[in-house]
Amino acid sequence: MLESLKQVGRTASQGLGRALENISEGWHELLHRSSGALTHFAHPKEAGGEAGDDRPMSGALLTLPRWSLLAGEIEETGKDIVVRVELPGMDKEDCQISIRDNTLYLSGEKYLERDSSESDYHVMERAYGRFERVFALPKTVNPAKAEATYRNGVLTVRLPKENAEPNRFIPVA
Repeated sequence: MLESLKQVGRTASQGLGRALENISEGWHELLHRSSGALTHFAHPKEAGGEAGDDRPMSGALLTLPRWSLLAGEIEETGKDIVVRVELPGMDKEDCQISIRDNTLYLSGEKYLERDSSESDYHVMERAYGRFERVFALPKTVNPAKAEATYRNGVLTVRLPKENAEPNRFIPVA
């Protein structure tokens, strides 16, 4: 009987090990595929809120997800680097874009809108609050000539590439 219990323990341990390995593999794949799209949203109190903002966080705000996907893409054309980011449920005025050291920084705030404070949520999967996404640009761009548009929940930033000399080989004399 003791040997039987040991075998059950080994089998359970192996099963638990495989389950943890599968969870770990899934988590790593999610992180790899999200490629930075997994974005942290700081709730108003965490972000410091606006000056003089002393509103208490409601029960709904305390249970909001703190992470969400802000899916993006970077496309290179002959003249431009084009960055597109999905920002559903936001207004263009809630986004700020800056470029430093050939890196595009997108920050903003997504606000919780409720029709009534007399309701109860049964599912809460959308994140709200302040966020920042960072995109390393594949080529040097001219920030002074950058243009941004926002349409149907997608922010598009068009960044003209600098007229940098292409790579060249230098012969050794």
